[in-house]
Amino acid sequence: MQSTQNPTQSLMYITNRPDIVFTRGEGSWLVDSEGKRYLDFIQGWAVNCLGHCHPAMIEALETQARRLINPSPAFYNEPMANLAALLTEHSVFDKVFFANSGAEANEGAIKLARKWGKKFKNGAYEIITFDHSFHGRTLATMSASGKPGWDTIYAPQVPGFPKAELNDIASVEKLIGEKTVAVMLEPIQGEGGVIPATPEFMRELRALTKRHGLLLIVDEVQSGCGRAGTLFAYELSGIEPDIMTLGKGIGGGVPLAALLSKADVAVFEAGDQGGTYNGNPLMTAVGYAVIKTLTAPGFLDGVRARGEYLRTKLLELSAERGFEGERGEGLLRALLLGKDIGPQIVEKARDMQPMGLLLNAARPNLLRFMPALNVTNEEIDQMMAMLRTILDSL
Repeated sequence: MQSTQNPTQSLMYITNRPDIVFTRGEGSWLVDSEGKRYLDFIQGWAVNCLGHCHPAMIEALETQARRLINPSPAFYNEPMANLAALLTEHSVFDKVFFANSGAEANEGAIKLARKWGKKFKNGAYEIITFDHSFHGRTLATMSASGKPGWDTIYAPQVPGFPKAELNDIASVEKLIGEKTVAVMLEPIQGEGGVIPATPEFMRELRALTKRHGLLLIVDEVQSGCGRAGTLFAYELSGIEPDIMTLGKGIGGGVPLAALLSKADVAVFEAGDQGGTYNGNPLMTAVGYAVIKTLTAPGFLDGVRARGEYLRTKLLELSAERGFEGERGEGLLRALLLGKDIGPQIVEKARDMQPMGLLLNAARPNLLRFMPALNVTNEEIDQMMAMLRTILDSL
């Protein structure tokens, strides 16, 4: 029997969603089922680093889909090996494990650190994380996160994640004990409100962890893959972490993530880590196309230039409207509104006619901007003009 209900009603509720169904996308633009266009400055929460439906990604998908989709993770495949080699070539890491989501990569990082602690640090298992951090939605990564209220949603939590304060080295040092194995942080706290760890703090943290024989884990699920203006955000402080996780931008929109480590930390044994789709050739072929694009000559220079252009425009708007400035790195930025009008702006922007604007309020008192890394200055100008129109209507 043919159902007459709205097909979206068959989806399990997880969050409030607007009554919009997107059907097409290209670059910085999305189109819904009614034909309305939206300028997208969310890009899947910093996922679509090359915008919607980038030609290099489409070509990689089409070519690989005709060759090999899934031989099983029990075997090597060519795209998996090629992407791993590309990532180690452009980073300080030696080994790569592929996963499907940032949370899964972070779960792997937690397991790897605890395994290393079992082998080399008398069973130490505690990983110091930070207030307002976000590491994913599995039980372990929610426990590792410092998001307020997450310690009660699925209680009891996974133990072993004491919380320090970002950019306060003393708060980290006082938590170190005989059970401590690692410190894990986002170089830029995205969900927390685009709060960068200062280069000085990152260097102090690296020195502190080395002094105590601890691992340093950087969660670059949001800040990595060109988002901060460098290929990886740890480069901004000139340090070498022991473990890094990637997600979001590494796949440019397809489900792909990665766990990277130095060779002496890669201590998994057979059966310790796995996953039905890890290193899937269809996804890693796309990831290879994405990383090749990001590392092409001049691309990251352009990201830094566009990030500075957006920063300048946000500061101009802040001065004009009496806001509290902006912060961030590269093309991950926040406008500090000084009052809790962020959600109201987001809703009005989305509902604008004839074209909508997609923005995000990571916190009620700010707007977070995560455009495609190849966004144009003209699109930034268009976004700013639309934002001014919304502010005028408040």
